Amino acid sequence: MPSRSKPPFRADHVGSLIRPRALIDAHTKFNQGKLAREALKALEDAAIRDAVAMQERVGLDAITDGELRRNNWRDGFFESVAGFSESKVGSSFTFTEYSGETHPGMPVPVVTGKLARRKPITADDFAFTSALTKRTAKATLPSPTVNHFFSGDKALAGSPYRDRASYLAAVSEIYRAEIADLAARGCTYLQIDEVPIAVLCDEKNRAIVRARGEDPERLVDDYVAAIAAAVRGRPPAMTICVHLCRGNAGHGQASGGYDGVAERLFNLPVDGFFLEYDTERAGGFEPLRYLPKDKLAVLGIISTKLAALEDKDEVKRRIDQAARITGLERLCLSPQCGFASSYQTDRFAPSDQERKLAHVVAIAREVWG
Repeated sequence: MPSRSKPPFRADHVGSLIRPRALIDAHTKFNQGKLAREALKALEDAAIRDAVAMQERVGLDAITDGELRRNNWRDGFFESVAGFSESKVGSSFTFTEYSGETHPGMPVPVVTGKLARRKPITADDFAFTSALTKRTAKATLPSPTVNHFFSGDKALAGSPYRDRASYLAAVSEIYRAEIADLAARGCTYLQIDEVPIAVLCDEKNRAIVRARGEDPERLVDDYVAAIAAAVRGRPPAMTICVHLCRGNAGHGQASGGYDGVAERLFNLPVDGFFLEYDTERAGGFEPLRYLPKDKLAVLGIISTKLAALEDKDEVKRRIDQAARITGLERLCLSPQCGFASSYQTDRFAPSDQERKLAHVVAIAREVWG
């Protein structure tokens, strides 16, 4: 079976990469007001050039900037859009580390005014990266849903938005402007990082949502609608995929398969889905039966949390299990998430990260040619 000439690629990746230690330290100093923005940018530029070279070296066709300019995967929207307070509310959703220790997720800014896009969320970053490679540069954006889920309706109490629907409509409008900006700069591959829908596959999180007075089933419907609205009118030449994540630290924020959301999720007007499948907490491949024939599933079987390389034969066995449901031609392979969801993340050495990505490429070539 031939490799794919358009995204998603048989060997793909979610996007974020580990920063060099010098960049992590510089980013910390910048956030503390101890380093000038120009000095930080020079280090970022150099690190992104190295990251692009590494991705090309291992044989990837999708090239990202590693999200090396970001504080974390999520907050670019809050940082680029007016209408949020400096104050934040805590999240009720907790991470469980491998040790069993739990800790809350990142706090969320409160909505205080009408939303307005002050600057690009990622379009400027994409333009820099795309100039460094002749391969397909991929842009990544946090899903519009993450701007509501972690605080819920209570974060809208003092805002101009009368309800969740009007707020999410305003969020999606800003996403359409960002996607148009990306398209104008030549972007043909966009990934939207979706956490809430996957997290709502876990009953304990559904109970948290009910306790704050919201219906988890209605939330899933509203979030699917928000993503659909965000990509409405997107250029036909732009491939858009949605990445599902349960939290990229330890055991994450949730367990539970995609069974309860798959039919709604897979009918989104996008081209494919990056699906976390590195552990049993993601459930089985059965929900792939809902995948429309014109869409692809990128199986996130390779871990970005554990440095050891997965057994090739076991990965191939799992791809074969999924192929019995969808057909091999509608599948690809990737890590389950990015390697660094925040700028401080450095659980792998850069050499481990490169070995992991090369492992994805090698397995994909053996499976698909």
